[in-house]
Amino acid sequence: MNTWTQSLNQKNSQGSHNTVHGKSTVLMLAVSVAVALVFTGCASKNYVRNQTDPLIQQTTQLEDQTAANHRGLDDLSQSADKGIAQAQSAANAASQQAKTAGDAASQAQTSAQQAMNRADSLSSLVGNLDSYHSVADVQVHFAFNKAALTPKDKTQLDQFASQFSNFPSYILEVTGSTDSIGGSQYNYQLSQMRAEAVVQYLATKYNVPAHRFYLIGIGKDKSVASNQSASGRAENRRVEVQLLANNPTAAPTTAQDQSPSTGKMM
Repeated sequence: MNTWTQSLNQKNSQGSHNTVHGKSTVLMLAVSVAVALVFTGCASKNYVRNQTDPLIQQTTQLEDQTAANHRGLDDLSQSADKGIAQAQSAANAASQQAKTAGDAASQAQTSAQQAMNRADSLSSLVGNLDSYHSVADVQVHFAFNKAALTPKDKTQLDQFASQFSNFPSYILEVTGSTDSIGGSQYNYQLSQMRAEAVVQYLATKYNVPAHRFYLIGIGKDKSVASNQSASGRAENRRVEVQLLANNPTAAPTTAQDQSPSTGKMM
């Protein structure tokens, strides 16, 4: 009995040992599998990282290159726009210069034609100049350093112009003058401007053709009063207009001989 009991106890002890050994084996196997999985996972991550990092780097480089290309295109577009604007500006300037040159050429042609007409008229006039005589005259005066006609000046010229219709063939001699203040060259220009103001008024209002005018600015060369006084200088700032007619039948008159109210001879 005791022997059987001992044998049974030994078997039970061996069975327990085997069970513990089996459990230990399973546990070790599980740990090995887990370790293997961990190492496998790490290896997989490293592999993936090694494979993707170059791609990410290339993608970043590609994005940087794309951005650089975009900036280059923007710079090129801005340069092109600036070049187009400059070219358009140059074209506009050239067009304006061409227009100005064309206008100048047209004015020169007009002036040349007027000069030819005046020369033709003068040629025909010179042939019988001795037959032209002064039939009327008028003087208008100007403020210091001015070339504008006053209302009083225009009234005097209107009275003077009322005689034009009495003479089918006439010319107007217009002479501008200044006082002695200022340089000679400036006074020549100022006296010319004064004479032109008178011519412009008569030509515009009374439709007097250009070939009937003969004007000149003589500056301070011919004074009619002393330049030592203000009143004398005022007398010298003047334009004289003479009406010359061919074979006149009326006696010479001046604007002062006409009535201011009617413009008729007194």
